Amino acid sequence: MVGSAIHRKLVNEGFNNFVFRTSCELDLREQSDVRRFFETERPEYVFLAAAKVGGIMANNIYRAEFLYENLQIQNNIIDNAYRNEVKKLLFLGSSCIYPKLAPQPLHEDSLLTGTLESTNEPYAIAKIAGIKMCEAYRSQYGCDFISVMPTNLYGPNDNYDLNKSHVLPAMIRKFHEAKEENKPFVELWGTGSPLREFLHADDLADACYFLMQNYSEPGFLNIGVGSDVTIKSLAELIQGVVGYEGDIHWNTDKPDGTPRKLMDVSKLHALGWKHKTELAEGIRITYQDFLNKIETYAV
Repeated sequence: MVGSAIHRKLVNEGFNNFVFRTSCELDLREQSDVRRFFETERPEYVFLAAAKVGGIMANNIYRAEFLYENLQIQNNIIDNAYRNEVKKLLFLGSSCIYPKLAPQPLHEDSLLTGTLESTNEPYAIAKIAGIKMCEAYRSQYGCDFISVMPTNLYGPNDNYDLNKSHVLPAMIRKFHEAKEENKPFVELWGTGSPLREFLHADDLADACYFLMQNYSEPGFLNIGVGSDVTIKSLAELIQGVVGYEGDIHWNTDKPDGTPRKLMDVSKLHALGWKHKTELAEGIRITYQDFLNKIETYAV
């Protein structure tokens, strides 16, 4: 989702000199493979969006893989970017790096000031390590490596697999299937009370492009919209877009996750960037993307 959005943005800006590899062609977890790739292709600019990602269930079940694989991916890419004299690298992290009960909205200074949310702690630790690695390579070697922490993302090419997807695409699929099968209700996890912020992938790509041109500092930056909604409100919004007329049942035996994760985007706004896509319109665009790929996700 993120990589394709960044590619669309760069194409729209007139760039055409790209290097493509699928995960089947290049395993970013393998140090020797990544080394050969960088030595052969010699990329000048790197957007590091590759990661093993998932929702609450996947993060909590596959804790070892989320820590090990994300560390391997980013360590290999960041180190080889330095060794092959990449001009600039942008590392994409996640809002889950912040302590579970950090003051809201989440300011960049809150990093490492408290305990992480337990359900996604391995992923968060990996992303924190990526931030610190970029800072260390900048400090020791003078590398122009920057880090950004996007809020919850959604958009075209999202993952709608219910075992691996995040909350917004999972809801799109659940409501659509309930509509098609005339189910009387849809079951969703938790209480619906947590607050979440959502950024369209095309807006993230626009921000990354902007920062690659206008930001070269050691500290990382938040990327978000600066406002949030309850999970209950999100569910009702998606229900309306999909056109599902049944009920919503909240399974309170399932975890809510972090109570709130609103990003402080004052630094980004001060640099001159702000999002363009509002949530309702973004959900309509994403639902259409789901409909275009519906056969891929058929049970």
